[in-house]
Amino acid sequence: MVINVGIIGATGHTGEVLIELLLNHPNVRIAHLFNSGKSGQGPQVISDVFPKFKHRLELVCTKPDWLKIKKDCDLVFLALPHTVSMKFVPKLLSLGKKVIDLSADYRLVNPSVYEKYYKVTHTDKVNLRGAVYGLPELYRGKIKSAKLLANPGCYPTSIILGLAPLIALNLVDISSIIIDAKSGVSGAGKKLEKDLLFSEIQGDFRAYKVNTHQHSPEINQVLSKLSGKKVDVVFVPHLLPIERGILSTIYLKKATGAKLKAKSIADLFKKFYKDEPFIRIKPDGVFPRIKDVAKTNFCDIGVKDFGRTVIVISAIDNLLKGASAQAVQNMNIMYKLPESAGLL
Repeated sequence: MVINVGIIGATGHTGEVLIELLLNHPNVRIAHLFNSGKSGQGPQVISDVFPKFKHRLELVCTKPDWLKIKKDCDLVFLALPHTVSMKFVPKLLSLGKKVIDLSADYRLVNPSVYEKYYKVTHTDKVNLRGAVYGLPELYRGKIKSAKLLANPGCYPTSIILGLAPLIALNLVDISSIIIDAKSGVSGAGKKLEKDLLFSEIQGDFRAYKVNTHQHSPEINQVLSKLSGKKVDVVFVPHLLPIERGILSTIYLKKATGAKLKAKSIADLFKKFYKDEPFIRIKPDGVFPRIKDVAKTNFCDIGVKDFGRTVIVISAIDNLLKGASAQAVQNMNIMYKLPESAGLL
């Protein structure tokens, strides 16, 4: 099988990583590359934008061409900023194309919540209702038949995977969850902002969007569905002076009367994720580092049981398991390919 793929938003961080992964995928042909079509964006040879692709890929990145997409693409990845993808999805679906969206435009089922956090009106509520949330470890069955897939955010991926076994088995006092997460600067994309300049980040470490981050409702939405009760976590993100990677430290209390049907919390996690190719559970009391997962699609998780209190630490690469590699993993599931194709 060969999947003919287009990428809209090919010149950003996630677009670059997608190209790298897909060039090494045995079942993919990159048919076309496009920018967002924003005013002032002219055609660019992709190897001029990213010289590492010289003699590997010489496609010209242009504004989206619907005739080329209709004729040549089976699947389109949208590696676009938040609030932009919903301008493209209706047309792509009308052309019969499968879509994997790496932005937040189709993650939140309630459009009013989306509008609160992203400050724009959602213009595609019809397709929003049919979007599948693409966290493979929880929604693989739905992903298999997805036409429109909402690729999860980077923080939510690291946090939900760290909490899912405990939430699903009703072992958590859901009012007690506190998340202290740290991300490399690439998580902010290629925006030209003073606070993201090297001179501002290097040698510094800071919290931002304290318990107001736009990923909070995404985390709460998935955890609430798992729990069957409303979950509202405390989430404080921090900016690390490094390029990539996320380390999430999660503090929680066990539910009153919770009974652990496993030798240890680590053993419980191992059983829950026993068939997952990209989840690695550390031995009891051993915790992951960002270096353990950098430039991989793995999520490494370490847990420690302190009686009533449990601490979970998870680590991912925000550009890979937190974005582009997870998108490729989802593509593999959608096309019934080996899940690790192009990723190991």
